[in-house]
Amino acid sequence: MLLAKEFVAYLGRQIAARLPANMIEIADRAAVGEVLVGVIMDEMMIEDKLNDEVRTILEEYSVYMANNAISYSEMFRRIKNQLVQQRKIVKASGRDTGDPMKLSRDKVNEISHKLLLALKKSHEVRIRRNENDLRLELVRLMSDLLQNEDKAEKAARAKIRTLKREVLDGTEEWDLLHKKYYAEELKNLGIDLGG
Repeated sequence: MLLAKEFVAYLGRQIAARLPANMIEIADRAAVGEVLVGVIMDEMMIEDKLNDEVRTILEEYSVYMANNAISYSEMFRRIKNQLVQQRKIVKASGRDTGDPMKLSRDKVNEISHKLLLALKKSHEVRIRRNENDLRLELVRLMSDLLQNEDKAEKAARAKIRTLKREVLDGTEEWDLLHKKYYAEELKNLGIDLGG
């Protein structure tokens, strides 16, 4: 998943906690937070499931790729893009489009619409203002939280690069160091993923 599950949980809880009372009345912010976590988690898993499906399809085309000298990554990209277009899936990653954030603006907007729908369905919530104003506030809150996550991610990577010995990305050692430094950087920003 593009974002750590712990961060997705934090994101949903924080959005519920930070929604302004002049826009929305929430009887139980913890319960609403868990609903928002579920919506965001489901959205983040769409692309993971698609990637798994593409890998399964590619198993069937291994001989074709070998005979036509097509690389796995090239074929993966082709099939994934075709399925994204057919199913009208909004890609989560913004890096493909030059968007510096981990989540594309399009994906943040799509999630905000689904969060608003979940809030409207909740018995714990009474919307006090225009729904689009609330949706825009959801976008703003998400974007602010994602910017902090991005800062922590970049700082963790920078720490690994400054080590005296080279640690290769993708190795078990790199993954362990990244997880440790990422958690430290989030804490430095006042973000506790524990709850």
